[in-house]
Amino acid sequence: MISIAYAQEVATTGANAAPFAAYLPFILIFVFIWFMMIRPQMKRAKEHKQLLESLQKGDEVVTQGGLAGRVSKLGESYVALEILSGSEVLVQRSAIVLALPKGTLKSAL
Repeated sequence: MISIAYAQEVATTGANAAPFAAYLPFILIFVFIWFMMIRPQMKRAKEHKQLLESLQKGDEVVTQGGLAGRVSKLGESYVALEILSGSEVLVQRSAIVLALPKGTLKSAL
């Protein structure tokens, strides 16, 4: 009635043979996401930071909202843009997204 139970050897194929192979798809997905999403975003953030640090009085810039003007005053977190002769607008420094070549605004008006 009671049969004798024999211990069986554990097979060395499958997950036990190569535990690294089980994590390989996750590693490949992470590497793909790193090179396609995270790395370019870090590069853009670095370029934007350099742009904001290099701002000087007289630079012609464009804001996120599309407002173009000439930098008249620089503060630590705010910049005064001269959009017309004698008309200034105060914007956050981080809202500046593009520095235009000198003389661009004169030719646009």
